[in-house]
Amino acid sequence: MKFHKPVLGLFVLCLLCAGKPALHADSKNDIGIVNFATCVTESKLGKQEQEAMENIKTQMSHLIKDIEEQLQDLTGKLSDSDYLDGLSPEGEQELKMKFGQLREEHERYQQQFYQVMQQANMKLVQTVSSYVNAATGKIAKAKKLSLVVNKDACFSFDENFDITQIVIDEMDKSFDELQAQAVSKAEKQPSDEEQAAIN
Repeated sequence: MKFHKPVLGLFVLCLLCAGKPALHADSKNDIGIVNFATCVTESKLGKQEQEAMENIKTQMSHLIKDIEEQLQDLTGKLSDSDYLDGLSPEGEQELKMKFGQLREEHERYQQQFYQVMQQANMKLVQTVSSYVNAATGKIAKAKKLSLVVNKDACFSFDENFDITQIVIDEMDKSFDELQAQAVSKAEKQPSDEEQAAIN
């Protein structure tokens, strides 16, 4: 899966990634490198968002496939002279109209499919980005890192600077906390029977 991740100040960030270790060779690492794509594929949040995206894709694909099968069936009938000979002029015209309507519907669903998938991909990237930003902020403060950048902003770097797994662990921690809060909130809400009794 391809993720659209705008990289700002790429040249400057790459210089920092390349130059910082040399300037502070004797000091502890104060730069963190994060692989955003790995955060998407390996974090609990990323997996949840990908699953939701796949569900949308599956539902729309089934719908489009159903229309394609109907179009294929109508195409076969319209190209079968024996079948057409058995139809009245009105019946043949109705068949052609149905074919045209299905073709337009197919094109419409195809456009919707690409739009929905693009929106879902943007939502995935934005949602994961917010978690990554929050996690890197906490980690940078705890480890006193002066710079944290996306791996894609660097041509090369020392693997000792990679904090991706630490970021994922922090993301998962936040994710679990929010999930627990959601469950707790749901448990406190009255059931339908309790609500009916109150009313």
